Amino acid sequence: MKPGRKLVELGSAHCSEADLLAILIGSGGRGYSAEDVARAILERYGSLASIMDVPLKDLASIRGVGPVKAIRIAAAYELVSRMVRHLEQNT
Repeated sequence: MKPGRKLVELGSAHCSEADLLAILIGSGGRGYSAEDVARAILERYGSLASIMDVPLKDLASIRGVGPVKAIRIAAAYELVSRMVRHLEQNT
């Protein structure tokens, strides 16, 4: 089941880290899917948390990522970081 469909039908709690990352990535390329790209990122860096401090040029060097997708991933992390700070300030 494609990651986006999985999220819609089963909910985000049923999505793996690779599924969620693949949704952000959006598409792969000829012969590989967004899920393949997400798995390659996670194999290289180990976890979603490890990606946070990776320079954009390093992330963009992974086959299928490129600068635009690296920027999307960085923006998602910044959104999460801001949400966490907001939650911490209001507890």
